[in-house]
Amino acid sequence: MDLNSDLGEGFGIWKLGDDTALLSIITSANVACGFHAGDPSTMRRVCEEAAKNGVRIGAQVSYRDLAGFGRRFIDADPVELADEVLYQIGALDACARAAGTEVVYVKPHGALYNATVHHEKQAEAVVNGAKAFKDLPILGLPGSELLKKAERAGLRGVQEAFADRGYTPEGTLVPRGQPNALLTDTAQIIERATRLQDGEIVAVDGSVIKTRAESLCVHGDTPGAAEHARAVREALGTVTSFA
Repeated sequence: MDLNSDLGEGFGIWKLGDDTALLSIITSANVACGFHAGDPSTMRRVCEEAAKNGVRIGAQVSYRDLAGFGRRFIDADPVELADEVLYQIGALDACARAAGTEVVYVKPHGALYNATVHHEKQAEAVVNGAKAFKDLPILGLPGSELLKKAERAGLRGVQEAFADRGYTPEGTLVPRGQPNALLTDTAQIIERATRLQDGEIVAVDGSVIKTRAESLCVHGDTPGAAEHARAVREALGTVTSFA
């Protein structure tokens, strides 16, 4: 199982999460590309630390929404959205190459991630933007339009699960702001991670969802994220990148 986390989500003097601690634990880093968070110096620093730790770098692309942290849906024009995805990947890849590495996958952030579960045009736009850069794997929710579009375009669709987010009985994420959207208890997060090895997730209503996941996310902005990630890594035993 690959273990990923969202990093580089500070901006200017504003800091969020412990990137350094997480980079000593995870195998893949979803790095903010400046649209929902991040700035050039933050991006370059995270890429340098990721390279030193042997952590793979992914572009966490988003709507252009710094004020809302990329957690507000935007009815973006698909052509413009594809171009913005391409722009973000290219910017992060420049920072990665300066650190002696490169961007090796793409993952949408926040509202864009959730939109591409069902929104065909935006899912296709993300895929088109990624493919215009390079045939990179794309992380997404199992069964999502995003992964379907990726595979049809000849890209690898990587099924992802979340150790610290609540799930609806339909297998989608409980919207932030609603009860049980976020898991903050380490024991619950470990149970989620270990149960995923058997292909199961327990939804907020207690029902069991059958699923497969190649990559497991622990959010970098979750309280105690580094401790949660370290506990999950120890519980899983062996973690390996998905490619």
